[in-house]
Amino acid sequence: MKNNQDILNILNTKKVLYAEDEEGIARNTIEILELFFEKVVYVKDGQEALDEFLYNKHDVLILDICMPNMDGLEAIAKIRSHDRQVPIIILSAFNQQEYLWRAVELKIVKYLTKPYNIDILSDALKAVALELVNYNVIVNLTENTQYDCMQKNIIKDHKISKLSKKEVRFLEYLLKRKNHIVSFEDIYEYVWEYEAPSKEAIKSVVKDLRKKIGKNFIKNVYGIGYTLEA
Repeated sequence: MKNNQDILNILNTKKVLYAEDEEGIARNTIEILELFFEKVVYVKDGQEALDEFLYNKHDVLILDICMPNMDGLEAIAKIRSHDRQVPIIILSAFNQQEYLWRAVELKIVKYLTKPYNIDILSDALKAVALELVNYNVIVNLTENTQYDCMQKNIIKDHKISKLSKKEVRFLEYLLKRKNHIVSFEDIYEYVWEYEAPSKEAIKSVVKDLRKKIGKNFIKNVYGIGYTLEA
């Protein structure tokens, strides 16, 4: 495996949802998170976190436990009823056994006790990065083609092709949903977020990826979207 610091490169095309009601702590943490993530979405309580997660797509969640309206663990329990895979870090001013056991049951990647520094948070983010790629930083796409999750490269017949940010987000979304049909609407939301691209924009990304990976890797599902069969 490559240098541990390189592992954090996996996060530079990802979106994180961060929930914290103490604004001073939030400002400092957001500054750190912006070093690693492409986008940081900040909310102030558990209900806002739940609503934001259900309305938009996020790759990583970081939630404080003690927040108004709905605490972090209750919000996570509701989120887990919709998504069992999204990596989650819990933040807490408490180190009580009750909180720890509830966190374990909710499939938490890391439980950080406040105060924490950039090194502690960085170590937690490395665990999240590995979780995102299921501990594989090199993914075999075909017999002669691989995807380097840290460097964002396609390696085909020993030739390296760099991917654009939209190509990375599209490919990684398909990998996460392999053997499932991904609709045009899901692609718009995940890859383009608040923009409103045409289907031609998606087709252009697919065309460029096929040039780098192979014509038959991404399958068209007529009128619906795309799928990656693995």
